[in-house]
Amino acid sequence: MAEETGKSTDSSDICEKLSSRKRNILTPKRTLKVAKPHRCDICGKIFSENNLLVRHKRIHTGEKPYHCDVCDKSFSERSRLTTHKRTHTGEKPYLCDICGKTFYQKCHLTEHKYFHSGEKPFHCDVCSKSFFQKSHLTAHKNIHTGEKPYHCDVCGKSFSEGSTLTKHKRSHSGIKPFKCDICGKSFSLASHLNRHKLIHTGNNPYHCDTCCKSLSIVT
Repeated sequence: MAEETGKSTDSSDICEKLSSRKRNILTPKRTLKVAKPHRCDICGKIFSENNLLVRHKRIHTGEKPYHCDVCDKSFSERSRLTTHKRTHTGEKPYLCDICGKTFYQKCHLTEHKYFHSGEKPFHCDVCSKSFFQKSHLTAHKNIHTGEKPYHCDVCGKSFSEGSTLTKHKRSHSGIKPFKCDICGKSFSLASHLNRHKLIHTGNNPYHCDTCCKSLSIVT
């Protein structure tokens, strides 16, 4: 046949083709393994890995297997215990390369940097107001819903923001953490201290539009 067509046929090429065909016949086809989803039997949420499902289930069971050996506080995740321990050691490994401020958690550093950039990535879907921090958005949304989840355990009064509850509790405890560095007088709120300092500086930022008199405080 090679002489009739004028083409030479290399026997090694023929052997290679036959060998390749034989391998294709004998070698079983590989089947793609489809990862079986790991579904929570309580809420139906699906996870790609079993360890993620195990960690998720602790939300339902309330299990907190990771214990702090300093204060006995417990956590559902090891990473949260690691972060918590920094409150005891004072370690703040996340450094802002703009102002040098340090933080316990990376997410706090990320949110802090928004102050430098001016970016407010957390938007309210009701009034379109924006915030630097997600926690501030969560607290803000309580204004729209009327929810007041923060309760004073002394008088029972409720608040929409945790920071407002903290300030309120000082009225019961008498704690005044804001101290004037000029006269030593203390105040329960930072805004009260700032207003007090105007007495020392002589600054009168409030002007009466009737008599043009200037005042250090609004009465």
